[in-house]
Amino acid sequence: MPTGSTARLVERFYAEVWNAWSTEAAEEVLAENLDFRGSFDDIRAGRAGFLAYRDEVRAAFPDFVCAIQSLVADDGGRAAARMRFHGTHRGVFWGVAPTGRRIDYAGAAFFTGDGAGKIGAIWVLGDLVAVRRQLGLDG
Repeated sequence: MPTGSTARLVERFYAEVWNAWSTEAAEEVLAENLDFRGSFDDIRAGRAGFLAYRDEVRAAFPDFVCAIQSLVADDGGRAAARMRFHGTHRGVFWGVAPTGRRIDYAGAAFFTGDGAGKIGAIWVLGDLVAVRRQLGLDG
């Protein structure tokens, strides 16, 4: 994937797959055998596994938004994004009943192409200490 298309895939992943909740866009940008490692200590196999994860996060945080702060990509199909995530806790999450609290935390995501023009692997690292604190789980 050229640099431009790698960056565009990442932008579509967040804008359309996460923020607009589009399953159709997921089919266009994510490999069927996607390897996904999410911030909330989840490893999911395949596009379907990722979509189940996304739906679980959305059930707990219906207004969950992923915002790209900066994005770098190379000609080899790799990209890294500095991220900001936020949403309102409206459903059970980590066994915690809805609090109505807003979470807002930083993170980073790393992407690898599948060689066929789609995202083949994603590894997201988020500030879970901030999430726990904002949900009232620590101190």
